[in-house]
Amino acid sequence: MSERGVAGASLDPDDWDEFRRTAHAALARAIDHLQHAGEGPVWRPAPAPVRARFAEPAPPRAARGLDAAVADVWRLISPYVVGNTHPRFFGWAHGAGTPAGVVAELIAAALDANCGGRDHIGPIVERQIARWAAAAFGFPTESSGVFVTGTSQANVMGLLVARDAALGHQVRQTGLRGAPAQLCAYASSEAHACVRQAMELAGVGGAFLRLVETDGAGSLRGDALRRAIAADRAAGLTPFLIVATAGAVNFGAFDDLPGLADIAAAEGLWLHVDGAFGALAALSPALKPLLRGLERAHSVAFDFHKWAHVPYDAGFLLVRDPAMHRATFAAPAAYLSRARRGLAAGEDWPSDYGPDLSRGFRALKVWMTFEALGADAIAAAIEANCAAARRLADLVAGSDIFELAAPVPLNIVCFSLKGDAGEANLELVMRLQERGLAAPSTTRVGGRQVIRAAIFNHRTTEADIDGFFQDALAIANELSAGSPPPGAG
Repeated sequence: MSERGVAGASLDPDDWDEFRRTAHAALARAIDHLQHAGEGPVWRPAPAPVRARFAEPAPPRAARGLDAAVADVWRLISPYVVGNTHPRFFGWAHGAGTPAGVVAELIAAALDANCGGRDHIGPIVERQIARWAAAAFGFPTESSGVFVTGTSQANVMGLLVARDAALGHQVRQTGLRGAPAQLCAYASSEAHACVRQAMELAGVGGAFLRLVETDGAGSLRGDALRRAIAADRAAGLTPFLIVATAGAVNFGAFDDLPGLADIAAAEGLWLHVDGAFGALAALSPALKPLLRGLERAHSVAFDFHKWAHVPYDAGFLLVRDPAMHRATFAAPAAYLSRARRGLAAGEDWPSDYGPDLSRGFRALKVWMTFEALGADAIAAAIEANCAAARRLADLVAGSDIFELAAPVPLNIVCFSLKGDAGEANLELVMRLQERGLAAPSTTRVGGRQVIRAAIFNHRTTEADIDGFFQDALAIANELSAGSPPPGAG
């Protein structure tokens, strides 16, 4: 037995060998979980006794031991997670993780580095990731980047940088009331809801986000955008921001980035790109043409935890002008004073580029993922997802029961039972989920509720696509025959 710290306060184990055995067993089981990710149901709801276990009003005061806690993870938690590691998880836009990422998270947890700042390797690795992203997107090498939870937060931060570019950094002190006129921004009607939320959180106001109509491919119409900007200027408002979309949330549409860059340059507006998952298509030589014009953006928000399959969470904001980025967020304080040498050396800390001072070592899992797997392998997985989407789209198009509900430019297939089938589509999705067969989601396209299969999993095979389609057909036939869901009646 090792000695405890002062007055028994150390939280280290008494027996490191025993701890090592427990930890090794937990890691082995976690690896088993990934190795067999395609087995069993995609999702299952947590039963009432499990939910009750997590409704206890206060934390335990006495130790139960690591063995007991780990056992409860496998009994009470592991069976009921969202299911995005499963190859037939097609809901929303979730990455699937990798075994290399598990190891990276374990190491990062052991290092427990606070990467808000100071002169240590964490911020150095983070700057390396910013350079990699800049190279992939055609940005200048000196562009600044910062890790955040996800693209929703990165979009808020991108908007704040655009606000400062429009009004000057004194807006941090005087607020928007000191602005000469009301700001307004522009995005596609296909833009993610977080863009409106960003306007609200920044105090600009959701009412001043203009959602511009799209063409048949889901791309923001440049002529409509020009008219909207002109109308706002005529009304005495101050246009300041265009939010372009690279891989829109509903079905993966891409805005005309070169056209929007031209408009932004002509109008003196900041061009921010929401590339939550689509931006990483730049890793693929075959798909990179979709992102032509991205190199002209002022900022890009995206997620490594989607198509790069880095463990959650690993969002990122990349900004062309590092001085503008830094001046938007840096908050000097005595306890953050820099020194000429030692641990407090260095002028640029990650906390100068975003609101977070306490920050985990997110950069390590991104660095390890790319070092271990290589960008070419990640790109190949992205291309395979797009091929799987085309296969599913072909199955739908050749069906007498289903029809495509939107174009399929990338990896998302929106389809529907033929006819006015909104409620039936929802019922079909719920039955697939409840039976653990697959986990698509729903969305609205053209005002109607449709089935949405977002194919992000590097484990998904052609057999998974075919099996999902056959299961969907079988449930469609049930609905046609009037069969009630399990437990009904």
